[in-house]
Amino acid sequence: MAIVPASTDGVRPVRSSLSPIEPDQRSDPSPMYAVIRTGGKQYKVAKDDVIVVETLAAEAGATVTLDEVLLVADGAATTVGTPTVSGAEVTATVVEHKKGDKVLIFKKRRRHNYRRKIGHRQPLTVLKITGISAGK
Repeated sequence: MAIVPASTDGVRPVRSSLSPIEPDQRSDPSPMYAVIRTGGKQYKVAKDDVIVVETLAAEAGATVTLDEVLLVADGAATTVGTPTVSGAEVTATVVEHKKGDKVLIFKKRRRHNYRRKIGHRQPLTVLKITGISAGK
């Protein structure tokens, strides 16, 4: 089977509506971000990110401060903690509490008429990152 190109001259048409982005219109190539640890997991976060973490003891709409910051990067300057960056913190707002997808657990022992089916839904917290403070 032969593949026939859409145009026979080999030149693809260029849309004239696209214009190049001026250097001052580009977004910052290296925005400030941090790596935090919560719930035994690590997350790379930047301002205005929305992340889903293990459940936290805070009401919806409350502001939480995450002080286990492992790394802070701001442009060319990167600070790596040993194990955490002293004075650095990430502030976030609790958007909602929810449950994760159901995980089914099925146990069976063949030839013994033994079957058990149970499910589990992990409680989760949705956070919106409002700010990153690099500390000292």
